[in-house]
Amino acid sequence: MQGYAFSTARGQRLSPPVIRPDLPVLDGILTLSFLDLQEIRFVDAFLNAGVSWKHLRAAHEEAAVQWGPHPFSRGRFITDGRIILERAGATIVEAVSKQSVFKKVIAPYIVNLSFADGQASEWWPMGKKGLIVLNPKRSFGQPITAREGVPTAILAKAYKAEQSYTRVARWYEVKEKAVRNAVAYEANLAA
Repeated sequence: MQGYAFSTARGQRLSPPVIRPDLPVLDGILTLSFLDLQEIRFVDAFLNAGVSWKHLRAAHEEAAVQWGPHPFSRGRFITDGRIILERAGATIVEAVSKQSVFKKVIAPYIVNLSFADGQASEWWPMGKKGLIVLNPKRSFGQPITAREGVPTAILAKAYKAEQSYTRVARWYEVKEKAVRNAVAYEANLAA
């Protein structure tokens, strides 16, 4: 998101950012919008699957020309572990060359996203049955219980103080499973 400089035999080189953040740096801290976060998740998934930085950068630039800002957050892109592919109706095309490819790829990283108007609108970090959601239109995008809207941080702190999922669930009028998942989610963040 900020790019980086590196040394080569020919001297210092600059690598520009793949994703340009929506928000300015505040007090020296990089600040992310919800769509920035989704783009980072996709970049991370592509890199972990084996896509090179060079191909990722080219695919993002090509997709931004066609789809505008945050193209990877649109749920159209998947990978076979080498290249980035775009779902175009019933076919799949290579994101840079736009050549058709066989539909034998899996997209596990978009399973936990909800889309509205072709753009990522909610992220269910523990799966849709996990009861925890991040939605930029609810509670300023912080992780909350999906139905009741109670922030996971509050449920986790209450559990830490009380050591009872049942009591915390009763206090905040949420399912006990939501409290358990909130505690697990916050513990995972801390790790």
